[in-house]
Amino acid sequence: MSSSQVSRLAKELDEEITSWREQPIGAIQYLLLDATYESVREGSKVMKQALLVAIGIDYDGNRYILDADVAFSEAEVNWRSFLEGLIKRGLHGLVMITSDDHTGLRAAIDAVFPGISWQRCQFHLQQNAQHYVSKKDDVPIIAAEIRSIFNAPDLENAERFLNLFVEKYQKNQPRLAQWADENIREGLTVFHIPVKHRRKLRTSNLAERQMKEIKRRTKVVGVFPNSASLLRLAGALLIEQNDQWQKDKRYLPESNDWPAKNVIYRKTVA
Repeated sequence: MSSSQVSRLAKELDEEITSWREQPIGAIQYLLLDATYESVREGSKVMKQALLVAIGIDYDGNRYILDADVAFSEAEVNWRSFLEGLIKRGLHGLVMITSDDHTGLRAAIDAVFPGISWQRCQFHLQQNAQHYVSKKDDVPIIAAEIRSIFNAPDLENAERFLNLFVEKYQKNQPRLAQWADENIREGLTVFHIPVKHRRKLRTSNLAERQMKEIKRRTKVVGVFPNSASLLRLAGALLIEQNDQWQKDKRYLPESNDWPAKNVIYRKTVA
């Protein structure tokens, strides 16, 4: 292909991605956020830049890739700008946000979506716990105990299991006990949504699967010549996936079993 053909196709793709990123959003019940880093050339230097991605699930249980953007880092200012862009496009009705504890993200969520529940990814919490286990042989046992907290039938039992876990390791592994007491509670927010929705919203796996697919393609590129080229490749992949999701059956089943204390709140934000 000639350079003029490549430029023309790149321009057409940029226009398609821009159009996708400007589409109105509407009522979104759940929001999943994730980020990954890619090597991008800036002038004479190669640096890591963050690809931010937002996935939404509406009140009919359908999923959508809402937006993607490239930022120099995951600083609060960049996440905040990204989230504010979703609101400007009409996102409303949000009940809960699921993500890992990305740098700057929690502060941005508090600033842009004050009062909205945040679910910290349970999968990453289990992984993080390993860094606080003093004996490697204890890792499988502790991982199973943490899973029992997350798999509790309700919030009351989950908190009871967590308190027992903290008490058990308070003396022998105080760092683990302190970390668990301060962090695992952030993974229990999912107990405030319907049971039928919890399994798919308790982790950020839905977003991470998209990131892995992007990584599989970007590995071939290595270093992107600029941030626009990274967004062009990632955006094209995400648009294709979003179109496929619209052909699939609903992602979440219909559910009316909202915990009593959330019923009024849900009607307010819907």
